[in-house]
Amino acid sequence: MMQPGFWDKPELAQKVVLEKKLCVNVVEPIDRLSTVIEDGNVLIELGAEDPASVEDDLMAARTQLSDGLDALEFQLMLGGEHDASNAIVTLQSGAGGVDASDFAEMLLRMYAKWAARHDYDVEEMDFQKAEEAGIKNVTILVKGPYAYGRMKAEQGVHRLVRISPFDGQARRQTSFASVEVVPELEDDIDVDIRKDDLKVDTFRASGAGGQHVNKTESAIRITHLPSGIVVSCQAERSQHKNRDSAMKTLRSKLFQLEQAKREEELATFYGDRGSISWGNQIRSYVLQPYQMCKDLRTEIETSDVSGVLDGNLDAFIEGYLKKRKDEAKA
Repeated sequence: MMQPGFWDKPELAQKVVLEKKLCVNVVEPIDRLSTVIEDGNVLIELGAEDPASVEDDLMAARTQLSDGLDALEFQLMLGGEHDASNAIVTLQSGAGGVDASDFAEMLLRMYAKWAARHDYDVEEMDFQKAEEAGIKNVTILVKGPYAYGRMKAEQGVHRLVRISPFDGQARRQTSFASVEVVPELEDDIDVDIRKDDLKVDTFRASGAGGQHVNKTESAIRITHLPSGIVVSCQAERSQHKNRDSAMKTLRSKLFQLEQAKREEELATFYGDRGSISWGNQIRSYVLQPYQMCKDLRTEIETSDVSGVLDGNLDAFIEGYLKKRKDEAKA
């Protein structure tokens, strides 16, 4: 990175920066724990004659060591083939009308706040606003070390129960939204995509964008006919760049689809995963008549629903990954 001209090719430079971050995430925690152990050994020597004088410091070192080992154990759970990759996340409103569209937007805000807690960048790739409020669907790219390894725990249908702000009679409503997560694949990953299998449509971008919006057909929608997968991108002003981004998303989803077939888990990703409605949810967010957020896969729950919606998701993510690890061992 210190070489002259390193930033002359920004895309290549960004890959090197990401690779460095991945290495740092492995090396630094181990170095910190090694330092804690060395300092603890020094404290033991100093306290040989008067143990009480170093007791508090040793207890603090013990806590640091325990927390650090827990963090390393979690890091070991992120050992999947593409866990270190960026994550392509698609949110879509389901059953529940306007409340479902609003819920999808609440989830988008939740993931943006969670990403900020982990110093991840979020880029919007596609956005379709609902007619009254909220969003129909949105695709974002979460960029950072192990973004996919963490975000894959969020894939599934999410359920919200609350007094609807869109109901004049203030009745309690249940609404649903789905979260789909795939890794962003590098260009050297081989995925067979035949040109004849693609239907490519162009359309005018919507949303913020100044004079450019609605004047040129820069947005791209690509349909993969054999699988029925549809991807779109309208984040860039260039049709060429939008096409490249859409194709990268399509390649990632097709790769994930093939992986799921091989693992006999196709229903988890596409095909038989069910509608975005009752009976298919992985997590419930209840705001009325009581406060409770519960993950139905792990039974982890909390009454701090506001905290969860503000991005405090790590307990759910870690719980899911630990359960998957235990199931793999069994």
